[in-house]
Amino acid sequence: METYAANRPKRRPTHPGETLREDILPALHMNVSDAAKALGVSRQMLHRVQAGDSAVTPEMALRLGKFCGNCPEVWLNMQMNRDLWDAKQAIADQIDSIKTQAA
Repeated sequence: METYAANRPKRRPTHPGETLREDILPALHMNVSDAAKALGVSRQMLHRVQAGDSAVTPEMALRLGKFCGNCPEVWLNMQMNRDLWDAKQAIADQIDSIKTQAA
């Protein structure tokens, strides 16, 4: 199963909240309170996302996509990449033992 192992990135993908915290809000000169107000969410909720303690949900992705002028898929894809990486790390041995079936 070396092919599967070779496809695993060694570095954990960045949480979308980290991108928001480190890149986007500083570029906009906004603090968490101002951004939360603009997004229509609580400061605590946004803080949990920025800290990586909460995942970006589809609803939050819609809000962030509108806020940043991109699309919700950007935010959901970042979250999915992180979640998938975590899952692969957690059950890698089990996945490696599954035989790929050819049709």
